[in-house]
Amino acid sequence: MIFVTGPLFAGKQAYIRQALGLSREEFSRRAVWDVQAMAAQAPDLPALADSLAAREIVIATETGGGVVPVEPAERAAREAAGRLSCLLAERADTVIRVCCGLPQALKGELPC
Repeated sequence: MIFVTGPLFAGKQAYIRQALGLSREEFSRRAVWDVQAMAAQAPDLPALADSLAAREIVIATETGGGVVPVEPAERAAREAAGRLSCLLAERADTVIRVCCGLPQALKGELPC
């Protein structure tokens, strides 16, 4: 599994589509994105991570930067998203962080 993460609107989807030469249709079949939103609703993060790791490409937006939310539910959702990203990175063969459209391999190698 390839796990791609980075800030909002950093070019994560565009980068991986271009790097793997995927059309929009192929990308839709092979990838799942915005998985950070699933974390807040998941009763079992390791089980969710196992389920997502079965996909070829998983993309999550980093949610840990910036001002810490005041509301407890928002803080819990942010914490769950971060924990899910850690679990996905652990399960991934390749982890790529994209910032400003520039990829950085954190684990494994960048696709050509």
